[in-house]
Amino acid sequence: MARGCLQGVKYLMFAFNLLFWLGGCGVLGVGIWLAATQGNFATLSSSFPSLSAANLLIVTGTFVMAIGFVGCIGALKENKCLLLTFFVLLLLVFLLEATIAVLFFAYSDKIDSYAQQDLKKGLHLYGTQGNVGLTNAWSIIQTDFRCCGVSNYTDWFE
Repeated sequence: MARGCLQGVKYLMFAFNLLFWLGGCGVLGVGIWLAATQGNFATLSSSFPSLSAANLLIVTGTFVMAIGFVGCIGALKENKCLLLTFFVLLLLVFLLEATIAVLFFAYSDKIDSYAQQDLKKGLHLYGTQGNVGLTNAWSIIQTDFRCCGVSNYTDWFE
């Protein structure tokens, strides 16, 4: 009876990790698709030009796939080393998320002011030579959200 329950838990853990792995494949695929089709679409941040939605999805998808793969193989083979690695990776992700949440709430005012300054710096680069992606991003934001500037229309005149 107990052996049957352990086999059920083993295959259930394999199934859930397979779903996580497939989800990671999907996120990675969307990231690659965004990078391929929206290559000129840069971020609104002039300080971190490589921090785009496509790059974030690619990194996240790869990381989720790796964790899901380790969990799948560890559950299927009942390998203690792989299961321990899986547990440590999940613990690190949890601690990283908790740390980021605490820092975000502790420094939300500073993050907000920095983001506004960075967006205004990017706004001043609108239409300049070599900033096609940034110009396209601002044009789409202004059109989709029917707004002007970062705070209001006076940002365009600064």
